[in-house]
Amino acid sequence: MSLAKQMAKQLRDVHFGGNWTTTDLKTTLSDVSWKEALTQVYSLNSIAALTFHVTYYVDVLITVLEEHKLVGKDELSWNLPAIESQEAWENLQKNAWLKAEKAALMIEELPDERLTEDFIDPKYGTMYRNIAGIVEHMHYHLGQITIIKKLLVQ
Repeated sequence: MSLAKQMAKQLRDVHFGGNWTTTDLKTTLSDVSWKEALTQVYSLNSIAALTFHVTYYVDVLITVLEEHKLVGKDELSWNLPAIESQEAWENLQKNAWLKAEKAALMIEELPDERLTEDFIDPKYGTMYRNIAGIVEHMHYHLGQITIIKKLLVQ
């Protein structure tokens, strides 16, 4: 299996299951209501905000792969749109699943040589570094979401 295909699998696994941590975003969010998703525990970000945040970076990656442009700002990754219903919360999740699969399909098609190329600008490192970083970032925030979810049901 090519390195690009392995990286695509890792992105899918953190979203949909199959990774060695045995936890994934879709399963973790499956029984979270919209009100729970918006509940802020202590000074932590909400589950909805974290879900939007991680999906934002997947979307930035898609734009880089499609258009060879880096369009994204860290501060925008927290601009969660209003969620005022279960349907809106489910739509946010559906968007995350669609973006994850789209990005994974695009990563799979990359020749491994592209992984050593710059992520648009050399200051951002290689394509590999950024794709791996997005997966690492997902695991980090998935851990937070899991803890927040446990705190909500205490």
